[in-house]
Amino acid sequence: MPGRSAQEWIRLSMRTPGILIFGMVLAPCGWILDLTATVAPNWRTLHAVPDIATDEFIQQGIWEICRASSINTRADCSLSDPTYFANEIIRVAQGLMVASLIVTLGGIAVAIPGVRCWKESPNWVVAGLGGLLIFLSGVMTIIPIAWYTHILTELSSDTPLNDVRVGYCIILGYIGGILEILGGFVMFIGICRCCNGRNRGERRVEDVRRQFTHQKPPTTRAPVPSLSRPRSSASSSVPYSKDSLDDDVSFPRAKTPAARSVNTVHSRPYDDDL
Repeated sequence: MPGRSAQEWIRLSMRTPGILIFGMVLAPCGWILDLTATVAPNWRTLHAVPDIATDEFIQQGIWEICRASSINTRADCSLSDPTYFANEIIRVAQGLMVASLIVTLGGIAVAIPGVRCWKESPNWVVAGLGGLLIFLSGVMTIIPIAWYTHILTELSSDTPLNDVRVGYCIILGYIGGILEILGGFVMFIGICRCCNGRNRGERRVEDVRRQFTHQKPPTTRAPVPSLSRPRSSASSSVPYSKDSLDDDVSFPRAKTPAARSVNTVHSRPYDDDL
């Protein structure tokens, strides 16, 4: 874009690409949500359980089981349910959720050196590989969450299943997994260098410096002598006289040739006249 200085072009060309910023923001957000879904004991809740108060319910997660109350914020997590933890989905969810957290951290660690924050251009290959790891971590989160939701009411348990409801860990797991899938996929697209900043008017820093180095200096115009003449102070109807014009001219005038005398008495001029 014309009219910009070299410093402004370099500043615009060294911006971090938007697809990398998008992925680096969504990946940590998804990791936090997945961490909450992994450690919190609320994958499903059991209401209307016999032998307990009506305001109490059972919370079942993949690591522990708690008894909570709607009128008390304290929960008792010392309950045990061997039949519930014997379900295959519980073991699969434990392994995949922990693996997802580790892979997400590894993807962020790989993508950080490739993202352009202090260099002239990003390392698209390294950033793309980091995005691929983040994408895979999101997939590993969605698989156990979707499986658990599909068989939510079919999981065997020692507690009677009168009223089974989805816990907040399922919702957080879905959101976190989707954020990681979107962020990792967008970062992985950059490995093809499909945009490379050209859609925002950016140019390579080397090209900007080369252009402003070989740019021709602006041409200066030669001063032109002024031909303005001061107006005569004499009170005359003629603003200029012949003498004043001859004096005011800043360059010498050509002399007027003298009139040539020709003898017109005879038809041929004499030699002196020639």
